[in-house]
Amino acid sequence: MNTLIAISGLGVFCLIAEIFNLRKLLVPVAVLGLLAILGLTIAEFNTPASFYNNMIVVNKFSVAFSSLFIILTIFLVALSGDFYKDHPTKISDFIAIKIFLLSGAVAMVSFGNLAMFFLGIEVLSISLYILAASRRLDIKSNEAGMKYFLMGSFASGFILFGICLVYGATGYFDMAEIYDLSQGAGLPVWFPIGITLIVIGMLFKIAAAPFHFWAPDVYEGSPSMTTATMSTLAKVVAMATLYKLLSGLSGLSPKAEMLIVIISILSMTVGNIMALRQTNVKRMLAFSGISHAGFMLMALLSMSTAASTLLYYTSAYALAGIASFAVIIYVTKDKDNEDIFNFNGLAKTNPLLAAILTASLLSMAGIPIFSGFFAKFMLFTQTIKAGYLVVVIAAVINSIISVGYYFKLILAMYTKEASEDKRAVPFVYYAVAVVAILLNIIIGIYPSLVTNLLN
Repeated sequence: MNTLIAISGLGVFCLIAEIFNLRKLLVPVAVLGLLAILGLTIAEFNTPASFYNNMIVVNKFSVAFSSLFIILTIFLVALSGDFYKDHPTKISDFIAIKIFLLSGAVAMVSFGNLAMFFLGIEVLSISLYILAASRRLDIKSNEAGMKYFLMGSFASGFILFGICLVYGATGYFDMAEIYDLSQGAGLPVWFPIGITLIVIGMLFKIAAAPFHFWAPDVYEGSPSMTTATMSTLAKVVAMATLYKLLSGLSGLSPKAEMLIVIISILSMTVGNIMALRQTNVKRMLAFSGISHAGFMLMALLSMSTAASTLLYYTSAYALAGIASFAVIIYVTKDKDNEDIFNFNGLAKTNPLLAAILTASLLSMAGIPIFSGFFAKFMLFTQTIKAGYLVVVIAAVINSIISVGYYFKLILAMYTKEASEDKRAVPFVYYAVAVVAILLNIIIGIYPSLVTNLLN
């Protein structure tokens, strides 16, 4: 609860800073404020679980994921200073929206009541709608904002209708009461229908197939900073929330598990095959994100041990995503598009950025020493133990396919001639990219740093 109050306070400060013309201090103060909030959150880790009228539940799960979200927001806010420097009068708005988005994310993994869950998801979603359409004069950004708004609204409608049916079946919004009632028989048929509708809405949010069709256009049309936020923070939040929603129920039924198997395999396959055909890097990473949503869904097949694996996988994926987007934002900043040819010869003009982008792509592909490999290994081991060998076989084949399109970008950097001369790189891009990829490698070498948090 202290975390939520502190984040909201920092967001309000960012808005007020504009009145007093404190734009130059905005990014450093926001980053320092988020670091302080991270310390405040970590301090709650070993305290007993606390319940605020069961609206907010502070436990190891919520603290661990909230800490990950705050770290990702620190990276995104740090990059915002340079990204929005051409719009100085709006920078306070953009940073405040990102911080309010974080408050929605924290509410989503800390909820103890369906009302707080819906409030969190709407705060997060509305922030993203605004950010997606924030380039008013760019028709692609307008299209992305409208598509995301329409699809997101449909998803929210499914979730809200599902919540209504769950309330009608149980008479409660309180998750603890709903979970207690779900352990026994006798709930009316609209309880599983309500849960199904909520899950469908969440599958929209994580862009899992067949609910993925909005993602490529929205990722491509949105400003690169917004795409980075959607690809890393928003996807991880939705996945953690979906796990939290399902983990308290009396085990998934065999039919529900079979549906997760189908959606997982479909997401991996559709995402990877479509990514092979892309020439736009943001569209390629959109389809890559769809395939990773399929991998994350595998965790739901072994609910009892899934929390630590999911935290590790989402950390590995999000850190690699932040590192890659730091490079992509710099390379495509003044370009008309984000096509692969923009990266031609990057290894000659800027070897460090090329190495960081290569490392982050290798992590997403699941190549050793990077945490992406160990995340997939742990996930595969768990899924085999749960008795779903067919999903693991599909996942291994898809991991091999993914190497094809990741290497398309890597080969462009190392084998093609540079399309332009070397440009000066602002320090913040180096800082964010290096720190993110180092964290990725560290948790790859020492997985227990993350996996032991929730054991």
